[in-house]
Amino acid sequence: MKKRKIKLWAVISWLLVWQACSMAVKSDIFLVSPLRVVSRLFELAVTAKFWQSIGFSLARIGSGFLLAMCCGIVLAALAARYSRIEELLAPAVLAIKTIPVASFIILALIWFSSRNLAVLISFLMVLPIIYTNVLDGIRAVKPEMLEMAALFRIPAVTRVRCVYLPEVMPFFRSGCTVALGLCWKSGIAAEVIGVPKGSIGEHLQQAKIYLETPDLFAWTIVIVLVSVLFEKIIRLLLDRLAARLMEV
Repeated sequence: MKKRKIKLWAVISWLLVWQACSMAVKSDIFLVSPLRVVSRLFELAVTAKFWQSIGFSLARIGSGFLLAMCCGIVLAALAARYSRIEELLAPAVLAIKTIPVASFIILALIWFSSRNLAVLISFLMVLPIIYTNVLDGIRAVKPEMLEMAALFRIPAVTRVRCVYLPEVMPFFRSGCTVALGLCWKSGIAAEVIGVPKGSIGEHLQQAKIYLETPDLFAWTIVIVLVSVLFEKIIRLLLDRLAARLMEV
C-alpha cells in the first residue's frame, strides 16, 4: 500500500484557517495565532533551558522505549519457545493494555520518584506492543522452513538470521512505529502529572497554570517535532541493523 504524504498546500490551508480563527477570537489566551507561536518558539530556542528540557525528556522517554524494546523481544522469544511463559505473561499484558495511562501514572507516583516516572510509563506502554508483534512474527514463520533448517542442522545463529529475522522484522517495525508515538504521548503525560523539574511536561503544566497559551502551543510543536525525529532515527537504525544482520 502506497503511503500518503502530507501536501504542503494542505498544511498552509490549515495554517490560514488557524490564523483566521485567531483573528476572529482576538484573544491569545483562548486561541493564539500561528505567527505568535512561531515567534515564541524562536524565543525559547535561544535559551539553554529549552534544550536542557528537551534532553531531559528525550533521555527518559527514549530509555523507556529502548528498555521495553529489548525486554519485549526477549519475552516474545521465550513465550514462543515455552507455552507456560506465554500463559504467565498473558494476564499482565492484558492488564497493561486495558488499564488507563492516567491510572498507571498515579499509581507509579505512589511508589516512584516523579523524576524518572516517564521511563516507567513509556516502558509499560511500549512493552506489550513489541511483545505481541514480535510473538506474532515468530509464529508467522512457515513450519516447512523450520523443518528444513532442522533437517540440514543449520546452526541456531544462522537459523535466526535467515529464517526468523526476515519474517519477524516487518512485525517488529510495525510495532515500533505504533509504540514510538504512544511512548511519547504517555511519557509527556507522565511528566505533566508528575511535574519533574526541568522536563517538557513541567513547561506545559506551567503554561496551563499561568495561561501562557503561546508557550503551550510552542512546547506542543516541540513534542511533535522531537517525536517525529526520534521515530525516524529509530527506524533508520532498525533498517541498518537488519541489513547488517542479513549480511553476517
